[in-house]
Parts: sequence; C-alpha cells; structure tokens
Amino acid sequence: MSAGTGRTTWGIAVAALVTGALVAPAFAVEGGGGGHGATQRALEQAVRDGVPGAVAQARDRAGSWNGTAGVGELGTGKERTAQDRYRIGSITKTFVATVLLQLEAEGRLDLDDSVERWLPGTVRGNGHDGRHITLRQLLNHTSGVYSYTSDPGYQAKIFGEGFLQHRYDTWAPEQLVDIAMRHRPYFAPGAGWRYSNTNYTLAGMVIEKVTNRSYESEVERRILRPLRLRATSVPRTDPKMPFPASRAYSPLTSDPGAEIRDVTELNPSLAGAGGGMISDSKDLQTFLRALLKGGLLPPEQQKALTTTVPIDPQQPEYRYGLGIQSTRLSCGKEVWGHGGGIHGSQSEVFATRNASHSLALNFNGDWAGNTGAVIEAEFCG
Repeated sequence: MSAGTGRTTWGIAVAALVTGALVAPAFAVEGGGGGHGATQRALEQAVRDGVPGAVAQARDRAGSWNGTAGVGELGTGKERTAQDRYRIGSITKTFVATVLLQLEAEGRLDLDDSVERWLPGTVRGNGHDGRHITLRQLLNHTSGVYSYTSDPGYQAKIFGEGFLQHRYDTWAPEQLVDIAMRHRPYFAPGAGWRYSNTNYTLAGMVIEKVTNRSYESEVERRILRPLRLRATSVPRTDPKMPFPASRAYSPLTSDPGAEIRDVTELNPSLAGAGGGMISDSKDLQTFLRALLKGGLLPPEQQKALTTTVPIDPQQPEYRYGLGIQSTRLSCGKEVWGHGGGIHGSQSEVFATRNASHSLALNFNGDWAGNTGAVIEAEFCG
C-alpha cells in the first residue's frame, strides 16, 4: 500500500527497472485526447521504462478522456482497456476514513476518542499504549504505531519467493496488529508523522466494534451502493479478480535480474482495511469527486478530512489529512487524493479541491514507471 504521488511505501519498495520494454508498446486513446497529450505520453513513457501496461482516465469540464499504453497480459499481447478493474492498495484508506468520519457525524464515536476506548488492550506492548493514541492520529498517521508491513517475518512470507507459498493465506486483523506490537513505536503519539498500515487495520477494527458489522460491509453500505460504484468491491479473502481485469506482475524483489511473476491472484486480507479493495478509474473518480464536493460528509467532518499535517519538513508540497493527501504540483496547482501500491499494481486518484478536474490511473507492474509523472502531465501539462 502506498501513500503519496508516485512514492511507494507498501512493504519493501521494489524499485528495480527492467532493461527495455517487456513487450512491444501498444497505445490507445479514447475521447477528446487533444487536451491530454502530455498524459498519454507519460503513460507511454511508463511502458518504455518497463511497466507492462498503463491505463488512465481523466475528467474535466470538457468531458472524459481515456488513455492506455502497453499490454494487460504478457505473452498474449492483450491490450489494457479503460474498463479494467485493478487492486487499489492504499486508496482503500480513503474509503475507511470516510466511514469513520460518517460515524462521528452520527454521534457514534469521536475522533478524539482513544483507541483503548474501542479496542481495549489491543494496542499494548513494547512501548505502544492505545490509551494515549486517538482515532484521529490513526487516520492521519501521527500515532507512531509500527507498521506490520515492515516486520521481517511478515515480509518473508509476503514478498520474495515466500509470496508464492503464502499468497492464499488468510490474515486476521488481530494477527497483523500482533505483529506490529512486537516492535517499538516509531515515536510518541502526535510527535511526528510516519505512514503505517497498522493504523488502518486498527481503524477497520474500530468500525466493526462500533457498528457490529465488518468494515467491508460498512464501506459497501455507506459508499459503494449510494454512489453506485458497481466496479468497486471489498473482496475480503477472495483471491481472484473480477472481469474485466488485466494481469498483475512483479519481480517480488529489487534484483534487476529477477523473473517477472504473475501475482494477479492473492488473498487481500494481507492488506485488509489498509489496502484490500478493487476498483476502476471511473469509480475512483466518482468517489473522490463526491467526497471533495461534500456529498459524503457534513461540513464539520469535511473540514476534519482536509485538515492536514506535514509529511516531511523537507518536502512541504506533501501534506496528509484523514485518509487523503494534498500535493502541490510543480506548476503550483494543488490536488487531493491518494496513491495505492500492492503486488503488481500501482494506482493513483487525484483531483482539484473543487473536483472539477480529476485523474485515476493504474500500472499493472510494481517495479518500474513513475505514476507521479502522469499526474504532473495531466494537471500541469
């Protein structure tokens, strides 16, 4: 799962570039492509850099535009399509944060409640103490809680050759939190910022404690059905991808000579509330646009959503709210959204604050390409 424009933080960063294109590039444009030429070129560049295939959709006042490059399946040369569904990784966090904000608006919890109040005894050990961590700090990554995806034992099973033996394993949220509690926290609650997937595992557990329904059920009931996001799903433990979808590929290591593997099938419980969802470019933009326009939250929670904290003092262009990031681009424009990385998939959805211009994209490989370059191309030209 990832946070930030083109900045992967899902477990081990896989950054090795494949020398040359894996396949002969295939390019396609649908809709009024005249205003999106730079975006199309950025997709094509990603394929030249080694990504098997790329897909993007943009919406602005002129309408919708779709662009693709490369292939959706190595070997057959099957092209990617604008309708492709894909794993969205940490974009899941925006959905989960929205549910918690809705629960606060209903008076069922307060974001300044301690984690201990809702999950007594869960965040304890090696310096972790849920009595001093708030729900808000989970959502904006200022809790200091260790990320289970950084645990060497977890990484051995989920990355590298271990993935091939454990890709269908089911991980309970409690297991993931227990892994995190074996380590020291990054810092005292509120004393810094550090991206941690454990934060959203805990957020999903809080949703279940408050509602007596799983976070998956609440996302479906509160967001997917009202917005008619028919291409979006919360697959729980189902390892298969719905149709239509491209294959997803990964070397599973940073070794530039590693074999490229098909990693399409995996049990999404390894990411859970921090990154287990599936969607497409159209649905992601529909969701983000509705969220930014205030269609999912009342004013008080909308303000909380977009109240940000700095990510890195040396990179002031990036700030993080509650499950959503603001980014100041090179041309001065500010966009809001989230990125998501998971095995074989890099995804992004960003929009201007008034939601008049949006973009969603996916690469079906996790070792090459620059999603940030596509975002820059679309919003800055």
